[in-house]
Amino acid sequence: MSAKTLPQRMCVGCRAMKNKRSLIRIVRTPEDDIKIDATGKMSGRGSYICPNRECLKAAVRSRGLEKSLKTKISAEIIEELEKNLNAGFENE
Repeated sequence: MSAKTLPQRMCVGCRAMKNKRSLIRIVRTPEDDIKIDATGKMSGRGSYICPNRECLKAAVRSRGLEKSLKTKISAEIIEELEKNLNAGFENE
């Protein structure tokens, strides 16, 4: 009997392959809203980042987040994502 493999995803900030559960999913919904997907099941185009500020900054700087979501991301949305990520850090 073989061990079950864990799904791997690439962080768009640091470009490292990690377990899907250890990353945060950011979604572009069918209504073109950009949100953090806590459940991992929200419909829409998804992108994954590590749960730290440096990876989010790198993803924004390299436009990796825009490329993976295939949409332009405004500064207001980036600030909202940073604020939501910071709230997640306070809970850990």
